[in-house]
Amino acid sequence: MDSEKQSSKRTLVNHSWLSPFETEISLDVNVEKNIGNIVQVKLEKESIIGNHPWFCKRIKVQTPSGDCFDFPVIAARLPQDDTKSFQEKRKDELESKQKILRWNEWRPGFPMSIDAKVKDLPKEVQFDGEKNSEWDLDLVKVKCMQLPEKFPVTHEMVKGSLKGHTLQEELQAGNIYIVDYEILQGVPAASNRYLTAPICLLYKNELDQMMPMAIQLSQTPGEMSPIFLPSDNEYDWMLAKMWVKSSDFNVHQLVTHLLRTHLLSEVFEMAVYRQLSAVHPVYKLLMPHVRFTIAINAAARENLINEDGIISRFGSINGAGMGTLVKNGMETLTLKSLFLPEDIKARGMEDVPNYYYRDDGMKIWEAINSFVSAVVKIYYDSDEAVQQDVEIQGFVKDVAFGLNNTDNFPKSLESREQLVEYLTVVIFTASAQHAAVNFGQFDWYGWIPNSPSTMRKPPQMLKGQVDMKYIMECLPDRECAREVLGTVWALTRTESNEV
Repeated sequence: MDSEKQSSKRTLVNHSWLSPFETEISLDVNVEKNIGNIVQVKLEKESIIGNHPWFCKRIKVQTPSGDCFDFPVIAARLPQDDTKSFQEKRKDELESKQKILRWNEWRPGFPMSIDAKVKDLPKEVQFDGEKNSEWDLDLVKVKCMQLPEKFPVTHEMVKGSLKGHTLQEELQAGNIYIVDYEILQGVPAASNRYLTAPICLLYKNELDQMMPMAIQLSQTPGEMSPIFLPSDNEYDWMLAKMWVKSSDFNVHQLVTHLLRTHLLSEVFEMAVYRQLSAVHPVYKLLMPHVRFTIAINAAARENLINEDGIISRFGSINGAGMGTLVKNGMETLTLKSLFLPEDIKARGMEDVPNYYYRDDGMKIWEAINSFVSAVVKIYYDSDEAVQQDVEIQGFVKDVAFGLNNTDNFPKSLESREQLVEYLTVVIFTASAQHAAVNFGQFDWYGWIPNSPSTMRKPPQMLKGQVDMKYIMECLPDRECAREVLGTVWALTRTESNEV
């Protein structure tokens, strides 16, 4: 077809010509008149039983006058670099996709998701035929330079852990860290199950070990909310640590894992399909990383995180509580918080020894960032090119819409640097970050007391009343433990053909 939309008739490529060993075929295409400069060649393949797949690299066209036109099949183009005719085709393509892939508010407070059940998913977002699975947890530590008023730990309480140093000295030296589960405050628990919002103080000792040294099982100090210490009764301290890890389990599943990788990546994938033409270089860059997120999340909404789904059967939080917790998590979800270097710095974790998430993660982040930067420089020769790319601007705006029009995410990009950072976040979140928070789960949760999914008794309000029998009555029962083990085993499996 030429720029005036004049085209030849469809010409059959006789499949008997094709052989698995052929690398090039030639055929004649007859036209009634000269159609001028050729701008498009359309190649269609019908499904024929026994026919082998095509892996077409390029198409070359030679006209009767001797002019040659080369069409690389893998070519990627920005919309502003296309002819007006092609810009219209790209617009039509995206409008068609937007009608098929529609946004839907599945639950208040959650990011937007696809408006379709698993059985109704569009073909392009379904699992391929080879997908056969439907389906160091790290505490979010922050360096503590000053204790909050709601956590009145004194030097006298923790001096046994500090080995001759004072609490104030260690605070100033940057050796004290705090884990605060305030995000769980006010989240309703499931029937006959219990949830709390603890605060835990950790000490980086002279052996570079990160050791817990004080735990408060609520956000409000007082007589009925004591601060538990390693010097307390053995069982008091053991159960207090289990409460912290149980809280961490629920935050990890619904915020760290579900919200900040799965739900976020679904928004990215939806926006890719809805706003980027298949020939856009960013479409080609992102699709291998976000592909299938819509499909896995659609299955999760029907089996895992629905009102009576698997998570509500073994976790502390019911369906309403999930919505509250995810909504709380959305308040702290910002683009900057997804930049690994910024996250590490904001939490004061730059120099913590033996922090492998940071050490390995930064190498992966830098590799992704370097690759993305190189790709962006190929297609965008200036900041103005980014600003003029209507598809990339539509993509960024659609992501913000999918995240409930939050001001925590930009609605436009102004420079190549911003584009590189944004795309690095998308790829890192859907790949390395998800791997970090998902594939180690069975190692941590396979031993139930290490991270109980729920507790069957309320948190202890007084010291000296806990024994091993009480602890066993607090921990998940056998049926609940079975559900946890089966789920985390399934979640951490890799596909047999995974690279």
